Amino acid sequence: MRLILLCVIMHLFLDSCRNKKTLDSSADTFVLTDTMLAKTKFTKATLDDVKNELRLYGKITADNSKLSQVFPIVGGNVIKVNVELGDYVKQNQVLAVIRSGEVAGYEKERLDAVNDVAIAEKNLQVAKDLFAGKLNSEKDLVAAEKELEKAKGALHRINEVYGIYNLKQGDLYNVTAPISGFIIEKNVTQNVLLNSNNVNNLFSIAQIDEVWVLANVNESDIGLISQGMDASIKTISYPDRVFTGKVDRIFNILDPDTKAMKVRIRIPNTDLALKPEMSATVSLRYNEKRKLITIPSSSIIFDKSKNWVMVYKDRSHIETRAIDVYRQSGDDAYILDGLQEGETVVCQNQLLIYDALND
Repeated sequence: MRLILLCVIMHLFLDSCRNKKTLDSSADTFVLTDTMLAKTKFTKATLDDVKNELRLYGKITADNSKLSQVFPIVGGNVIKVNVELGDYVKQNQVLAVIRSGEVAGYEKERLDAVNDVAIAEKNLQVAKDLFAGKLNSEKDLVAAEKELEKAKGALHRINEVYGIYNLKQGDLYNVTAPISGFIIEKNVTQNVLLNSNNVNNLFSIAQIDEVWVLANVNESDIGLISQGMDASIKTISYPDRVFTGKVDRIFNILDPDTKAMKVRIRIPNTDLALKPEMSATVSLRYNEKRKLITIPSSSIIFDKSKNWVMVYKDRSHIETRAIDVYRQSGDDAYILDGLQEGETVVCQNQLLIYDALND
């Protein structure tokens, strides 16, 4: 009898343990709470074209159509320089002042032309008076008229020179800005003596509200380049900022030394953040002409030497699944195996869910 009672007690004890284990297991089941669900984002796995990325290196340059080089038209001594590299200047602003014997010569030529016109006008009036009094011939009158016409032509020519080169009276020549923009090159200092045969520009002025990136393409990658490709540009100065543009020109020649071809990308630069001569890293995206399952790169968790995603079915059924990643390009990841089109993947807070399910 005591043996039977002992067996009954043991049976009841085992049932109690079994029930407790079942309750504990139920209590351990992970369920996404309302608060966490509100902070969690999801995405659908889609079948998309595979895009790859080509990385190039280049530099920022000014748009040639918005660039002006300022050359001296006369020789002389530079007595004043009003601007420095990086300064913003307005059209017709005086950049430098040159004291020039050539300008003094132009001034003498202009004064002589003014005097010649005055003398020719007086001579013509005298010729008209004499012709009216029958004291000279019509031939003399015509000759006086031609002399006045010649003198006026010489004065007009020297006035045109003054207008073209913006010359003033005296021996000073003002070097002025032909356009508004930034001084990106300066090759003159005060007290420098310039000769009339000087072939170097004094200043370069550029408008940089839109700039170019000139990037080098290796010979092996030329076949991947096409006009109109989307480009993302990063610079050392702004490591957290991405500038965007398009390939708008391909220079179909190779540099004989580097064996590289250049491409040009236009970039809007309304805030003037990009400066000429900055180094730039260019990323060009191109289509590989194949389709794979695509999800955001941010959805992937790397742990235990594998890539994982959290596949969402409902708040109490979230699967930790290993995937085979073909490539990550920018914000996209292309999956070879492990996901099907249309499946829902957690793309925000997935690491918290992963830790909760796999601790």
